[in-house]
Amino acid sequence: MSHDPEPPRGRRKRGLSEDERTLWETVARQVKPLRKKPRPVRPHPPMATAEPQPEKQGMTPRPVVPVAVPKPARPAAPPLVPLGRRERARLSRGRSDIEARLDLHGMTQSRAHQALHHFLHRAQHDGLTFVLVITGKGAMGGDPERGVLRRQVPHWLSLPEFRPLVVGFEEAHVGHGGAGALYVRIRRARS
Repeated sequence: MSHDPEPPRGRRKRGLSEDERTLWETVARQVKPLRKKPRPVRPHPPMATAEPQPEKQGMTPRPVVPVAVPKPARPAAPPLVPLGRRERARLSRGRSDIEARLDLHGMTQSRAHQALHHFLHRAQHDGLTFVLVITGKGAMGGDPERGVLRRQVPHWLSLPEFRPLVVGFEEAHVGHGGAGALYVRIRRARS
């Protein structure tokens, strides 16, 4: 048994006021339709109005202020995808080329972040596919403060600012630096 839900008691559906209708029509004219064919325009139902309000002399109607329509949000950043087993094996065995390397040893976090961003932009611009980012292993002598870049670089690569540049990344093979380096697959530039 299906039936339409009843509106809560004590509430009546009200029509739009003239100001609200004008505002709505202004906003509706500024919207770009998603469909190629326009929808048929439905006539507005007659407005239910209460008793007409007598106009006060000396009062001018308020001008309708156009409302700024917010720009649509940018599409979400594409998700990261782990490297395939075959890709990883080809890289670790030297059958696929690592086309560029970036060594972040000894850099401060802010300098390393800038260098990484610039390097990945350049790699994408040059049409590279796989690059190696060397962070260093850091944790020497058990000092917990060391290895900051080793922890931060994977976090940075996951941020929305890097997603248009990076398809995915994984820890490198021991021959390429192991836990102190990352294979990074570069996203193709959109033309």
